[in-house]
Amino acid sequence: MSDTISVRPDERLDEARLADYLRGRLAGSERALSVRQFGGGAANLTYLLDYGTHEYVLRRPPLGPLAPSAHDMGRESRVLALLHQAFPAAPQAFLFCEDPAITGAPFFVMERRVGEVVRRSIPPAFDTPDAPHALGLALVDALADLHAVDYTALGLATLGKPDGFIARQIEGWYGRWNKAKLEEVPAMDAVHTWLVAHQPPASSPTLVHNDYKLDNTMFDPADPRRLVAIFDWDMCTLGEPLADLGTLLCYWSQPDDPPAFQLMAMMPIDQRFPTRAELVARYAERSGRDVSQINYYHVLGLYRLVVIIAQIYVRYQRGQTKDERFAAFGPIIAIAAEAAQALTR
Repeated sequence: MSDTISVRPDERLDEARLADYLRGRLAGSERALSVRQFGGGAANLTYLLDYGTHEYVLRRPPLGPLAPSAHDMGRESRVLALLHQAFPAAPQAFLFCEDPAITGAPFFVMERRVGEVVRRSIPPAFDTPDAPHALGLALVDALADLHAVDYTALGLATLGKPDGFIARQIEGWYGRWNKAKLEEVPAMDAVHTWLVAHQPPASSPTLVHNDYKLDNTMFDPADPRRLVAIFDWDMCTLGEPLADLGTLLCYWSQPDDPPAFQLMAMMPIDQRFPTRAELVARYAERSGRDVSQINYYHVLGLYRLVVIIAQIYVRYQRGQTKDERFAAFGPIIAIAAEAAQALTR
C-alpha cells in the first residue's frame, strides 16, 4: 500500500455508513472494510477500499462548491462501465451512487489497478537509460488508440456534442476563469481573444479524455512500454482529438523550457523523455491525423491549465481544502497564462 496514505482529516469518509451501503453490492463486501487515500491527485478525491480479499477504488468530487458540470462522477462511471470492453487501459466501473448522504457527494467504485504512477521524480523501476523514452511513446500511443475507439459501438454516442466543441471549450473555461480568478491576469484575456480568432477547422470527432497527462496514467514497473491504466475520466466527452494532444503537450516538460515554465512541471524534467516534437510526430504516425495546427491546441491546453490551477487555488484560499500543496499554486497562475500567450506570438 505504498501508493496510499492515511485519509487526510478533512477528507475522511463515514466508513461505517459506506460499508453498510456497499455490503452485498461488491464481491467481498461482506467482510470488514479498511479505507486509505491516494494522495497524489489535486482535485477529485480517491480512496482505496480494502476488504482483505478484494480491493476497489472509490472516487468522489473535491470538497467545497463546484463549477457546474465539473467533477462529474456519473459521467466517469458511465464511461468506465463501457470503455474497458474496447480499451484495456480503462479500469472497469462497478457502481455509481448519487446519494450524497453516503460520502458527502455522488461517488463511484471501480476496479483497482496496480503499477507505477510517474509524478515529479522518476521511480527507481524506470531510472534507466531507455525507460523514460519508452514511457513517453507508450503514453502517446495509448492516446492515439483511445481516439480510434468506435464510441458508437460501445453505446457512448450520446456522451457529448462534438459540433462546436472547441468554441464551447474556449468560452466555458473563460467563464470559469472569471469566477475563480483572485486578480486580473491580462495574458488570459489576450489568449482568449487569440483562441477565438484563430480556431482551426474541426476534424472528425472521437472520444476525448480531456485531462490526458503522465500522472493520470499507470505503468507496469517491469515494462515501461506497457501502460496499465488511465485515470480521471470525469471530463471525458466527444470532441476534437487534437485537444487531447494539446493537453498532453501543455503538461509535458523538457530541459530546455524557460525556468519560469519549469516551475510548473508536474513530471520529471529529464532529457531521457521524448520531446514535445517527438510526441507529436509519434501521434501523427500512429493516428494518421494532420497535426499541422497543433500549436493552437497547445495554447488551448495551457489556457485550460491556468483555469484548473486557479480553481484549485481559490478553493484553498477559501478554506474549502486544507491540502498545503495548493498554497504554492497562486504564483503559477500568471506564469502559465504568460506561457500560453508566448506561444501565440
